[in-house]
Amino acid sequence: MPGGSPYGSWKSPITADLIVSETVGLGQVLLDGDDVYWSEQRPAEGGRNAILRARPDGIGECLPAPYSARTRVHEYGGGAFAVAGGIVYFTHFADQRVYRLAPGGAPVPLTSADARRYADLLVDRGRRRLIAVCEDHRAGGEPVNSLVAMDADRAGDVQTLASGHDFFASPCLGPDGQRLAWLAWDHPDMPWDAAALYVAQLDGDGRPREPRRIAGGANESVFQPSFGPDGLLYFVSDRTGWWNLYRHAENGIEALAPRDAEFGLPQWVFGLSTYAFSGRRVVCAWSERGESRLGVLDPDTRELRAFALPYTDIGQVRARAGKAYFTGATRSQLPVLVELELDSGRTTVLHRSTALCLEPGYLSKPEAIEYETANGERAHAFYYGPRNHDVEDQPAGEKPPLLVLNHGGPTAAASSALSLRVQYWTSRGFAVLDVNYRGSTGYGREYRERLYGRWGVADVEDCVHGTRHLIARGLVDPDRVAIRGGSAGGFTALCALTFHTLFRAGASYYGVSDLEALARDTHKFEARYLDRLVGPYPGEQERYRKRSPIHHVDRLARPVIFFQGAEDRVVPPDQTERLVAALHEKRVPVAYVLFQDEAHGFRRAANIKRALEAELYFYSRLFGFTPADAIPPVPIAHLR
Repeated sequence: MPGGSPYGSWKSPITADLIVSETVGLGQVLLDGDDVYWSEQRPAEGGRNAILRARPDGIGECLPAPYSARTRVHEYGGGAFAVAGGIVYFTHFADQRVYRLAPGGAPVPLTSADARRYADLLVDRGRRRLIAVCEDHRAGGEPVNSLVAMDADRAGDVQTLASGHDFFASPCLGPDGQRLAWLAWDHPDMPWDAAALYVAQLDGDGRPREPRRIAGGANESVFQPSFGPDGLLYFVSDRTGWWNLYRHAENGIEALAPRDAEFGLPQWVFGLSTYAFSGRRVVCAWSERGESRLGVLDPDTRELRAFALPYTDIGQVRARAGKAYFTGATRSQLPVLVELELDSGRTTVLHRSTALCLEPGYLSKPEAIEYETANGERAHAFYYGPRNHDVEDQPAGEKPPLLVLNHGGPTAAASSALSLRVQYWTSRGFAVLDVNYRGSTGYGREYRERLYGRWGVADVEDCVHGTRHLIARGLVDPDRVAIRGGSAGGFTALCALTFHTLFRAGASYYGVSDLEALARDTHKFEARYLDRLVGPYPGEQERYRKRSPIHHVDRLARPVIFFQGAEDRVVPPDQTERLVAALHEKRVPVAYVLFQDEAHGFRRAANIKRALEAELYFYSRLFGFTPADAIPPVPIAHLR
């Protein structure tokens, strides 16, 4: 490629087709004897969640198409399958029924075709039953959540085990099957605010008797309870301000590995796992300053030994005698399923999310940056410079355009692990700033809570100050700065475009534009989320209106492209369409792409491709470059 090619126009092998057709998402991981099971999200199959199994003789498919192991509990799902003795139990996305799949057989439903949904499936082998979280929509209005049990062999009645709280999660059984523990929390808390841990003996009918709370509650979030082989109950708690490991022993609660690190995660989905038992040892993952590590803990001596691994994003930790399993990604490698020998530290990749082998010269490495933001506080981000080894000389006298990314949640985090959706931009000549604004996870509870009451303010300030930090370093073109985000990140992007003039364009993926509408219309799991992020509604109605871009379109004068799923129940299409209509009325350049077959987050390959390419086309028209790719145009109204 000749030197001096304009930023944005570089030809890259990291195409939208490659991203959607050559990669899959690795999900839940489970062990059953010597077999390893995992779920796999496949954009090329319409977003179907398959289940695969690894045995010494190879890898095979377990779940026949068109079945898809995906639950809609809390709308975000997770924990959609369980396995015991080679029998797979799963929630099928299309009807939300629980099915039993025996080896060599066909899926058989265990629950009725009604308005109940099930997640966090747990096999109670001794009683031949399944335990699950149930979200019951049969009565209309707000659904009722509970902990339930059902026969594991045939269809029958569903028995309620625990109720009376707004939410339940993470049921686990003691080694002898006689004790049951679980998490519960209530509005207005989210699970990362105040999840409580309960434990109870089971009576002769398998029902919990006199449950007692042993940890968690107000201002303490408990994550992933699990009984160890010693019969003690282990869990993660942020009682010190950091999610650390604990166990409940005879003389009380014991801290196992106290440190300023996060051994827990925000429970947006079910089925998360950051630790597991290998005999008496605890294999655990933790995050420090936005990057993951894996180690093995002796709970008696409190010695924590970290492994020297290249993975910076680790999840789904499982273990058995002498071995651990996890999903891991590095700064230059997409997620893989890994087997780790605990004594030698030797790793084996069991399965890859892609067969791609990209040239390192196309990959931009993240630079972790910390910078001063508003009120003298500090914020975090990952910076990626443009990189493409086919470009001999970058344009003289020109600086690259910058794309600022905002993760969703907002209680979530950006990762330094390789993302093709970041490299799509950097390999074409964009710089990228992936912001872990105040409110992100991975930096302790205090940092997480700095967004409370300030959503739409503190997060936006961090994007503004991060961008100015790069401009001051001479790394990016201040006249070609765009900002984008999805869901909560879309709200941050829209606020930045509305209330600041630094950003010249933006993209909103199913982003929030009206906080009042979100507070009134969203689903149960997030129905009171805004009480902390913004303030109680309707008591703080004026603050909701003040923060909502829809009420300040007079200040929005930057071009925006919107992407929306017609079936989105988290951020309904009306939110996007009212803002699009307002921009049309103002004759501000605007584009709107609606996908009829998508909900909150796009899963179908054709739609993911269309959105990515349409966003590139949008910026090319605004920033004055011609993409190397042949991209179908997207209509941009009012563009002169």
